[in-house]
Amino acid sequence: MVKSINIKKKIKKFNKEIFVNGDKSISIRWVLLSSLAHATSRAKNLLMSEDVKAAIKAVKKLGIKVKINKNFCEIKGNGINGYNYKKNITLNAQNSGTLGRLILGLLINTPEPIKLIGDKSLSQRDFKRVTDPLTKFGAKFKLRKNKYLPLTIFGSNKLNSINYFENKGSAQCKSSVIFGGLRAKGKTIIKARKSRNHTELMLNHLNLPIEVKSKKKYDFIKISQVKKINKLNYNIPSDISSSAFFIVLTALSENSKLVIKNVNINPSRIGVITILKRMGVIIKLRNNKDYKGEKIADIFVQSSKSLKSINCPTKLNSEAIDEFLVIFLVAAKAKGVSYFKDIAELNQKESPRLEWGKKILNEMGIKTITTKNSIKIYGNPKLKINKKIIIKNYLKDHRVFMTSVIAALSFGGKWSIYDKDSIKTSFPNFLKLINNLNR
Repeated sequence: MVKSINIKKKIKKFNKEIFVNGDKSISIRWVLLSSLAHATSRAKNLLMSEDVKAAIKAVKKLGIKVKINKNFCEIKGNGINGYNYKKNITLNAQNSGTLGRLILGLLINTPEPIKLIGDKSLSQRDFKRVTDPLTKFGAKFKLRKNKYLPLTIFGSNKLNSINYFENKGSAQCKSSVIFGGLRAKGKTIIKARKSRNHTELMLNHLNLPIEVKSKKKYDFIKISQVKKINKLNYNIPSDISSSAFFIVLTALSENSKLVIKNVNINPSRIGVITILKRMGVIIKLRNNKDYKGEKIADIFVQSSKSLKSINCPTKLNSEAIDEFLVIFLVAAKAKGVSYFKDIAELNQKESPRLEWGKKILNEMGIKTITTKNSIKIYGNPKLKINKKIIIKNYLKDHRVFMTSVIAALSFGGKWSIYDKDSIKTSFPNFLKLINNLNR
């Protein structure tokens, strides 16, 4: 089986309307919360990627029944304390940091030890950042080298509420503690740097006891123990992170227009839109609507004739953390020097993404200056690539693969990009949509 692709030509001009896959963050959270409901929940447009399938396999191992067909997924929850499983089970989060970290918050009262494992990439990511606060509830953990997967969780039937300061802007850590607070007596109080808030919106939609007060830099969250969770029926919108690749491809292509339908434009996720518009990309939001607390819209984008550099405000970092790699491609073609700082969190993702951003840009002939938490990108509006570029050994990070594809189609050159199966973790039909645009 060929697991790499070769791209030798830039994309032709296009004027299309597309749908991208369902939102990954919402899909995983829907699976986990539905597993705790006292009834059957149904989701349409659930993202059937490897990350979400791993979440489904995990809850099935915990005794939850799941039904999947072409049009929907149903999960029959057994209630807030309804997990029923064999002794010595192992849950596999595969490549998903969202699943691996969030599910621990739901397991802090489990009567039997549970082992959590992941793939090579996930096993190199820091889990101490989430096990430390969960330990304060009363659970115990055994981690490899006191930091990494595999780990074993030892739950407690005497859970106490906690006070927690999340200072990294990690929605995964924050959400795991929120899930833990659903199980602990008393009121758990969280002060968290701004990050995506899908968990809070879902809990609020379910009328669960969560209070959120938003300040300039931090959110203050209070969560109380719950006895019952109602079913959660959901028509999952398209993923803004997946859409970002097509937004950038359109902006960097000649004489092209694109509409991406029914996209989740949650304010905690649209840093990519804010940043690109400041850089001169033409983006318009149409057919805006509210859905279960989320903001949904169609995204219109067209080719940009003139792009400006940006000194990116750090307040936008958490809103664009998953999109910076592809944003760097716009900076590569912008006039002037773009500067992105306080982005060390990029190296806590599936691969050290800041390093990979630098590597891809340097391979393209773009000058960069990087530190451990920043990058300066010296743009070249006349950039054209006329050489061979090989991208491989990047820990199968789906966003490195997709960014490389967008770069090849936008700037030319002869690219060989390995591990194309990496897209199965988040965006299985990425290449199919690319091919449809290129017809």
